[in-house]
Amino acid sequence: MQLLYEEDGEFKVGTILAQAPASFQVETPHGRRSKVKAASVLLRFERPSGSELLDAAQRYASDLDTDFLWQVSGGGEFGFEALARDYVGREPSAAEAAGVLLKLHSAPMYFYRRGKGRYQAAPEATLKQALASAERKRQEAARIADWAARLARGECPAELAALRDELLYAPDRSKPETKALELACKATGLAPARLLERCGLVADTHAFHLNRFLFEFYPRGIDFPPHEVPEPPDELPLAEVDAFSLDDADTTEIDDAFSLTRVAEGDWRVGIHIAAPALAIVPGSPLDAVARERLSTAYMPAFKVTMLPEDVIARYSLDAGRTRPAVSLYLNVSADDFSVRGHHSRLERVRIGANLRHGEIGALDEAFTSGRRLGLAREDELRTLWQLAEALERRRGKPSTPGSALDYHFRVEAGRVRIEPRRRGAPLDKLVAELMIFANATWGELLAERDVAALYRVQSTGKVRMSVHAEPHEGLGLRCYAWMSSPLRRYVDLVNQWQLAAALGARKPPFARSSEVLLAALRAFEVTHARYDEHQRVMENYWCLRWLVQESLTEVDAAVLRDNLVRVEGLPLVARVPSLPALAPGARVRLALEAVDLLDRTVTLAYRATLAEQGDAPAADEREER
Repeated sequence: MQLLYEEDGEFKVGTILAQAPASFQVETPHGRRSKVKAASVLLRFERPSGSELLDAAQRYASDLDTDFLWQVSGGGEFGFEALARDYVGREPSAAEAAGVLLKLHSAPMYFYRRGKGRYQAAPEATLKQALASAERKRQEAARIADWAARLARGECPAELAALRDELLYAPDRSKPETKALELACKATGLAPARLLERCGLVADTHAFHLNRFLFEFYPRGIDFPPHEVPEPPDELPLAEVDAFSLDDADTTEIDDAFSLTRVAEGDWRVGIHIAAPALAIVPGSPLDAVARERLSTAYMPAFKVTMLPEDVIARYSLDAGRTRPAVSLYLNVSADDFSVRGHHSRLERVRIGANLRHGEIGALDEAFTSGRRLGLAREDELRTLWQLAEALERRRGKPSTPGSALDYHFRVEAGRVRIEPRRRGAPLDKLVAELMIFANATWGELLAERDVAALYRVQSTGKVRMSVHAEPHEGLGLRCYAWMSSPLRRYVDLVNQWQLAAALGARKPPFARSSEVLLAALRAFEVTHARYDEHQRVMENYWCLRWLVQESLTEVDAAVLRDNLVRVEGLPLVARVPSLPALAPGARVRLALEAVDLLDRTVTLAYRATLAEQGDAPAADEREER
């Protein structure tokens, strides 16, 4: 005697060796012996053999019409043997009964399982829906296969072209277009970006990398919604100063300016003037919503997206020849030792006499340290402010920037890039950095003393974070430090300026320390600012590689950072050199430039020689805290 039984969802056959009340000992056609529960047995038969039964049942099932079986099965629950008996009009053979069982089991849309060997026909409406869904899936699978084949041939279906950015930067694996791309990538062995490049969808490598940033942060585009430009209050007093700013040539959001006035034989009055959009933009207004969504101006070589609309920036930027609202901090400074004897803050209007640019007066960096005079505009005022900055840095006991660190300025014109290194801590840079640090620390302490909430920059154990509490910034040697000097470019500064303006005007501040708006701004800014920095480094890396290609270099010099990691000289470009021998950090080497891949942003370098000159290990890239 033989059995047809179900085990682990599969139909099996075996010859009975022994029988107990609730189980059987059987031997399978492959010689394996096992114990089978009686409840799992579906059919007992003498002939044919077990393997022949399954073969015959499969052949019989292939000739059965599933739809016909569904029509004749009725609406109630039934056993497969009963349906087989009705179908053949007599007692079915073992092969016929098993064939009906296999057919029922293979059509779960038509027949629901109700137990071992028992089924029930699906309701007509449910069956129609299931069949329609199956047909859609069949058609989708065929469409996916067709798209994948076309992609593998270098063609690009219009449906995939319409989703190019999504497929490149944030593919949805549930979509058929993504499945087609993955199938084509597997068939060709190419990465998605490389395959779409071959299909003509990635024609510009710069646009490919830049669009990743735009897709993440500006999915609706970078244009601003319709808005009004709010006017500042007209009752602000006019300051009796002639202020000037100092920025790079491409700066359009001029947040800060300075003034210098001799007030007595041995004293200066130094003015630090910060643009004051917070005096007109109202918390909770549409413009606030725009700034809160963007959180910061994003800077990249040859590209910038501002936090505020250009017409708003134009109304509040400290542009030359204009009178602008400002939050001013005035310092009483000794002309003898540049000690700060006192300070006060006020809201006012300030006349801007000049916008100085680094490219025009950069020679002053060397002139200040050497003591030479060049006769440039505002040279005496800048020299005095630099001397004040030196004194402020000494009193803090911490440098505003690492002296060995380099900044790199990227200039892109007509597709050609110039990369200009500038050592941090140069006099003009230190002038701006130290005065901004002093203003941010002073105003942060003012708000803390008056118990007005603010968003602070905190550094402890080397980690920088945001906080609503006035905690120390160890890296700058300050009791507290709050960003307030860039309200046109950073949302944190705008929020803090709202709080500061309220404190100076003896008004209730917009936000309490437990305000959900304040805490949400803190959390969002930390994440967004970090992501902006990451994208900026990506684009700087890309333009470094573009420069290597542009200059048609075959060799480059580099300094060893550690192990096989090097920094190419004159560029903020770090790369690994697998063939580099064991060398001390700071060692200079010559490398062969073998390949540059602008799509993957990779460079292949090979060791050629160790140069005689030894230098210090290049300083790590750090962002200024000002």
